[in-house]
Amino acid sequence: MDVNEQLRIIKKGVAELISENELLEKLKKSEKENKPLIIKLGLDPTAPDIHLGHTVVLRKLKAFQDLGHQVVIIIGDYTGMIGDPTGKSETRKQLTREEVLRNAETYKSQIFKILDKEKTIVRFNSEWLAPLTFADVIKLSAKYTVARMLEREDFKKRFTGNLPISIHEFFYPLMQGYDSVELGADVELGGTDQKFNILMGRTLQKEYGKSDVQIGLFMPILEGTDGVKKMSKSLGNYIGINEEPNDIYGKTMSIPDELIIRYYELVTDVHPDEIEAMRQQLKDNTVNPRDLKMKLAREVVSLYHGSEASLKAEEHFKSVFQKGAIPEDIEEVIIKSSDLTDGKIWAPKLLTITGLAPSSSEARRLITQGSLKINEVKFDQANIDIEIKDGDVIQVGKRKFAKLKID
Repeated sequence: MDVNEQLRIIKKGVAELISENELLEKLKKSEKENKPLIIKLGLDPTAPDIHLGHTVVLRKLKAFQDLGHQVVIIIGDYTGMIGDPTGKSETRKQLTREEVLRNAETYKSQIFKILDKEKTIVRFNSEWLAPLTFADVIKLSAKYTVARMLEREDFKKRFTGNLPISIHEFFYPLMQGYDSVELGADVELGGTDQKFNILMGRTLQKEYGKSDVQIGLFMPILEGTDGVKKMSKSLGNYIGINEEPNDIYGKTMSIPDELIIRYYELVTDVHPDEIEAMRQQLKDNTVNPRDLKMKLAREVVSLYHGSEASLKAEEHFKSVFQKGAIPEDIEEVIIKSSDLTDGKIWAPKLLTITGLAPSSSEARRLITQGSLKINEVKFDQANIDIEIKDGDVIQVGKRKFAKLKID
C-alpha cells in the first residue's frame, strides 16, 4: 500500500504523533527495504478484564498489523510489579510476580480477539531486565535526572504536596524506556496519559546510541457510555468485549449522538473515508443519528462475536426497545423457597439474587429511579416486600431481564 495511504489509516483517531514526518520517513524506508517496522505496545497486566476503552490502542495496533508491520506486545512482568504511577496520588501496592503472570494469561486470551495471534510476538520484559546487574541499573538511572523526572505531573503534585514518592517508582518509566532500547522499537503506542513513559523510550534510545529513534503514537482516552467520564468498569459506563452480543449492542446504542463518530474512529476498523462521509451526513442532517448508531453497534458486536450474532442482537434490540416487546429467550433464575416469606421477598434482595444488581445499595438506587418492572408493572419503592411466583419476568432498565423459577 502507498505510504501516504498507510499514514492516513494510521492517523485515524490519533491524538498526537511525535512526529508525523519521522513516521513518514520510517514508512518510506520500510517500503524501500521491504522490512516491516517494529510496533511496540507495553502492557502491565494489572486489570485483566478488557473493555472498549482498552481496545482503542489495540485496534490501532491491529491496523499496523494489517499493513504488514511487526507487532510486539511486551508483557511487563517486571514493570507490573512496580505498577504504573501515571495519574496516581500515592505509591501503588506492588504485585507479586505470580499475580502479574496470572493476569497476563487472562490478558493474552483477550487481546487475541483483536490481534492475529500468528503475526504477534509476545515477550516478557523480565527477559532483559532480570539479567541486569546492579552496575547496569546504576548506568541506566544515570541517563535521566531527578529534576526531569519531577517534571512529570503526577510526581510534581505529590512532591509539592509533601506526599511520599518511593525511589522505585522512578524506575517505572526508565524500565519501560529500556524495553524500547532492547527491542529496537520503531513505533510505540499508548494512551495520551502514557506520553511521559513513551517519550522516555525515545530519550533512552538516543542515550544508548540509536539514531533512528521510535515514534510516539498517542491515542485519546475513550469516554464511556455516559459520554462524560473515561470508560471504566468501576463507573459502570463500560462496554466489555466479553459481554453478551445483546448487551454490547444495547450499550452501544446508549452512547450520546455526539460520540458516534468518535467511537467509529477509535473502536472500529471502518476506513477514514467512510467515517468522513458519515461526519458530513451528520453535519448536513441527511442521516438519522440512530441509523449510524445501529450500524456502529453492528460493527462492534461483529468484531467480537461475528456478523451473525450482530444481526441477531439487532433484531433483539428492535423487538425489545423499539417495539417494547419482552424478549423470548430470557434466562431463567431459580429462587429458593427459603428466601421467601409468605411468597414475598424484599425488593433489593430480589435484584441481587437474580444478578440484576451487584449489591443491595445499587438495587435500592435502581428501584427508586423507577428501573424495576415485574411483568411490565413498575415498582419504585425499595423497602417493600414483593409477592413473586413462577414465570414472573423481572426487568431492570432497558436491557436486563430474568424469568423466575421458584424452587
